[in-house]
Amino acid sequence: MEIKVPEVGESIYEAVVGAWHKKDGEQVAKGDLLCELETDKINLEINAEAAGILSIQAQEGETVKVGSVIATLSETEETKAPAKKAAEPAKETPQPKTQPAAKKAKETPKPPKTPARPAATKATEAPPQPKSPPAAPKTVEPTLPAPSAAASDERVTRRPMSPIRKRIAERLLAVRQQTAMLTTFNEADMSRVMALRKKHKDDFKKKHGVALGYMSFFIKACVEALEEFPAVNSRIDGSDIVEQHFYDIGVAVGSDKGLVVPVVRDAARLHFADIEQTIADYVERIGSNRLNLSDLEGGTFTITNGGVYGSLLSTPILNPPQSAILGMHAIQERPVARDGQVVIRPMMYLALSYDHRIIDGKEAVQFLKRIKEYIEEPEEMLLEL
Repeated sequence: MEIKVPEVGESIYEAVVGAWHKKDGEQVAKGDLLCELETDKINLEINAEAAGILSIQAQEGETVKVGSVIATLSETEETKAPAKKAAEPAKETPQPKTQPAAKKAKETPKPPKTPARPAATKATEAPPQPKSPPAAPKTVEPTLPAPSAAASDERVTRRPMSPIRKRIAERLLAVRQQTAMLTTFNEADMSRVMALRKKHKDDFKKKHGVALGYMSFFIKACVEALEEFPAVNSRIDGSDIVEQHFYDIGVAVGSDKGLVVPVVRDAARLHFADIEQTIADYVERIGSNRLNLSDLEGGTFTITNGGVYGSLLSTPILNPPQSAILGMHAIQERPVARDGQVVIRPMMYLALSYDHRIIDGKEAVQFLKRIKEYIEEPEEMLLEL
């Protein structure tokens, strides 16, 4: 049986063999995890479709085309029929006794040691000579040894870019070159959202089986704001502006292989529990390399949360062909002015990066301000006022 690189999507043509979980020549069972394949978008796990002996044809780190054979499984008698009981160990054949060792020959007496001659004779003293002034010490320039090749190799590690990392690099460079990206900033008082979450999180978890996080509040706020400012939910296609009247919100999730952005479909129709469950499912599938290419396609707007890593403020970069992305950040208690008084409030900086070719600065600022208002007064959003 041939093991081939499966077709993942129309835009993926090759993959890199990540890690083999079975060795060449090893007996594998049906369903065993054989290897991982890395593409420029997702990682794939290849499992054995039958039992047999594995013969590896593509090594780790090798780039392979979609449809190419990376290994084969050959059937053996053990896979065709049940394994027979192991035979009893054969009795040991008695070995013939060895002849007694010959007696040691008498040692040949060593010749007597001869007395050593005097180590040195007394040297004849030379007549005294007039003393000459001591020579000036020579100045020696210190020379540093040239670094050897081995030493240089120990100081650096060189490895090829993974397909995902290479794709990320290409896309980030393309965004800078092909869009007119700007960023506007604001901040939101998280007091009310945090109070709502604290009050209802236990009942929410008990009823829906999923934790209540901050992301569902921000997705709901973004959907409401996108409905008011449709340009932010649009994209450029050639010389046309495409207005999208649906709200598929991408949520950036970090992984060991890089950043992936699965999409929460039709977010306007989802309740808080549906949004949180969708995100939780994506996180679990990303961790187990079970994300599908279709999960990453078709987003209209993206949210990224650098705050989970401790980021206080950053400039998120666009996710083409989308025209805008919202950056969330860490919640930090800061002194702010309220009704003429200085109070301490949990504050979050917000950043909106947008393509100035399609979104005017006024729209971007008003859009971000609307998100701030929904977060600071979530009752208005929840009651759909």
